[in-house]
Amino acid sequence: MGLIIFAIGSIIAGLAESIEMVTFGRAIQGMGAIASAVLALASDVTREEQRPKVMAVIGMCIGMSFAAALVLGPMVAKSFGLAGVFNLTAIMAVVGIIIVLTIVPVSYTRGHSGEVTATSSRLISMLCHPQLIRLDFGVMILHMMMTSLFIALPVLLTDAGLAIDNHWQIYLPVLFLSFVFMVPMIIIAAKKSLEKVMFLAAIGMLIIALSAMVLTQSFWPLILTLFLFFIGFNFLEASLPAHVARLSPAGQKGSAMGVYSSSQFFGAFLGGITGGYLVQNFGFSYLFAANAVLALLWLIIASSMVLPASSKRVSIPIEPVDGGQWQQLIDKISDCSGVMEATLVEDEHRIYLKVEKSNYDRDSVDRLIREFI
Repeated sequence: MGLIIFAIGSIIAGLAESIEMVTFGRAIQGMGAIASAVLALASDVTREEQRPKVMAVIGMCIGMSFAAALVLGPMVAKSFGLAGVFNLTAIMAVVGIIIVLTIVPVSYTRGHSGEVTATSSRLISMLCHPQLIRLDFGVMILHMMMTSLFIALPVLLTDAGLAIDNHWQIYLPVLFLSFVFMVPMIIIAAKKSLEKVMFLAAIGMLIIALSAMVLTQSFWPLILTLFLFFIGFNFLEASLPAHVARLSPAGQKGSAMGVYSSSQFFGAFLGGITGGYLVQNFGFSYLFAANAVLALLWLIIASSMVLPASSKRVSIPIEPVDGGQWQQLIDKISDCSGVMEATLVEDEHRIYLKVEKSNYDRDSVDRLIREFI
């Protein structure tokens, strides 16, 4: 449904003959945004132990799609005009629908559970979660910086003498090399248990890159700082969804992912508005300085982030039990070895557990449930 709505918006924008109709078509496209649905679907069709890797791959694919768009967009626009760009996005939406219908596996086991589906009653609690809110704020700032940055970059590169049709010659190698340098950071973070250190280092890269852009906007220094920016950006884009999945409470991952994705798009929205305002009224240096301050604020907030020990999730279906016994059952399960968190969802007749991978006493949990039910 989301891809169909996106395709309709693309067609409207492609047929538009005024900026108002282009804006309307873009708004329809936005109504078809499927990021949270993609994350939920990925959770639904993957094994728990593979899910952090899957989320990281999705994050990297988002970054790679951005790189591909920077290369293909100017080429398509030069050959077919702006309408051609929107028509291409409509075609891609149809291809996406075909992929979902023919390639993506179908799961019937967890399709309506709180692990993959956002629940309105839990959204407020996700917004108040002390650790998740740091990640939601972070992805909002990250995409706010990205959107506002590309208000300035095309103009600066054009002023430096590079025709806009040739900007892809800069974007492509910069983004490709940034991926190459980002991969070792992910490997080190995973193998050396330095996830938080690398996370903060990536934010530090954003601060350094944006601060350097304030000081100089000449051609080659701008390219080098852009390269540093994208190393940090790509690492964070890959890491953030995995951390959200890791920190979300048992049985509430769908709601956590929904809030995360909404924060991501809201950040892009804010970046367009604030970036345009700063450039129009104060100039590019003020834009880069404002982004550097936001990145510094994010670094301060993220420094108190606490990542839990490596864990996995367990979903246990149960028969309806007397309401007075629920809390007692959950309290006893929580005391079992290796159980980090336990949630019983009444409407779903299901218990969700977040457990340590190496120390989970499954037999004790199963025995408790049999005694109560």
